[in-house]
Amino acid sequence: MAAPDTLTGWCTHMEMLIGGTWQPAASGRAEEVTSPFDGAIIGTVPVAGADDVRAALDRAESGAATWRRTPAFERMRILMRAAELADKRAEQTAQIISAEAGKTIAEARGEAGRSGDLIRLAAFEGTQLYGDALPLDANRGTGLDKIGFTIHQPVGIVVAITPFNYPALLVMHKLAPALAAGNAVVLKPARTTPLTALALARCFTDAGLPDGVLSVLTGPGGSLGDTLVTDPRVRKVSFTGSTATGYHITQVAGIKKLSLELGSSCPVVVLPDADIELAAAAVAAGGYVNAGQVCISVQRVITHPAVGADFLDALVPKVEAIRTGNPRSEETTMGTLITAAESERVERSIRQAVTEGAKLLTGGERDGAIVSPAVVAGVDPRSAFSQDELFGPAVAVSSADDWESAIAQANGTPYGLGAGIFTSDVAGAVRAIREIDAGTVHINWTPLWRADLMPYGGLKASGIGKEGPRSAVAEMTDTKTVILHGRPW
Repeated sequence: MAAPDTLTGWCTHMEMLIGGTWQPAASGRAEEVTSPFDGAIIGTVPVAGADDVRAALDRAESGAATWRRTPAFERMRILMRAAELADKRAEQTAQIISAEAGKTIAEARGEAGRSGDLIRLAAFEGTQLYGDALPLDANRGTGLDKIGFTIHQPVGIVVAITPFNYPALLVMHKLAPALAAGNAVVLKPARTTPLTALALARCFTDAGLPDGVLSVLTGPGGSLGDTLVTDPRVRKVSFTGSTATGYHITQVAGIKKLSLELGSSCPVVVLPDADIELAAAAVAAGGYVNAGQVCISVQRVITHPAVGADFLDALVPKVEAIRTGNPRSEETTMGTLITAAESERVERSIRQAVTEGAKLLTGGERDGAIVSPAVVAGVDPRSAFSQDELFGPAVAVSSADDWESAIAQANGTPYGLGAGIFTSDVAGAVRAIREIDAGTVHINWTPLWRADLMPYGGLKASGIGKEGPRSAVAEMTDTKTVILHGRPW
């Protein structure tokens, strides 16, 4: 499909979903969704308020009661139909992703194409909630007169809050497991990318999801989020976003289950025995996909002095070959940041690093919401450029004289989401697995690789809980212990 020069005329109005009914906000307010590339209006969505939140939760109460009593095989049938619809509508979804997120059309197609598979994975896991038999006769005085076992049941109402950077995948990583486990869901997508979430929600309603089971509220995250997560009817909150917002949720949510996928500053260690070309090629991909707006993007590279210069010589030409421009052009290999304000923030961060003594080897120029992919060498690992989450298309390169200092640097931020190490030494790889504090450790690749079925989540300030359909389905349930007494003593 040829990319238009602009998005002018490509505008659509979408209503939000409240318990199975597509409707405007109670206030009648709506707002525009615009392209980060050229500012063109892509669509309009309602601006939900407190009345809409209450309506969604009221409907979710009845929907949760219906859905938990729906047999798992029937839930799976509906979800499999939704997966088929997601497959059929993948190109349309990709066009929406590219338009509202500024993602290249190739990346958007890759993301949209995974939606159906994610629904299928979750649907299967929702039918595999096995319990455990309890060996009660091993308890002194119990004997053989009692049988004990555990069962899973849905938590009830799940609130899912998702960010802009993967508006399809990160919606599906919450929505599909929650539904597969038998819960009602109220989804609050990012304000900048609501159209993708609404389009995907229609796959579920068109597949026959009962009324009340799913709502999608569009509008401001601060006020809507607080109203949703503090409501006592909500039994589970699944949030992906900043560590600061995640911390706020822990303070206000009350007693309920939380899954929080938060910030990061992912390291990659390049040891003297590494394959330098492989490492450079992997970093050139892993640092700049989605303009670096990925939690598991490569932010820091830690090289040994013996190979640091060779690594940079190999990396810089690969980064300079990345083509920026219109995200909907097939020729573009890196799109925009989500807003011009975000691109300004990233540009300032790069300039500050240079002011503090680092050297900008390539990139770092801003044009609207585009920042050219940057490599910054000689970065102080204690600086904000290494310590804080950048969420932009720049990689900080530092050096470490030995193994101990390399691992100390890798572990030297508040975060622990993902890490990578390049080495040809098996013993060194095993040591890295043991000593790097990250939720996922990659050997001879960067953190920017994720299979949808694998457990995914971080350590330290990077969050709590795990995503991935099997892990998420389990976390969307409560475990109940049942004891059958053969005799009353």
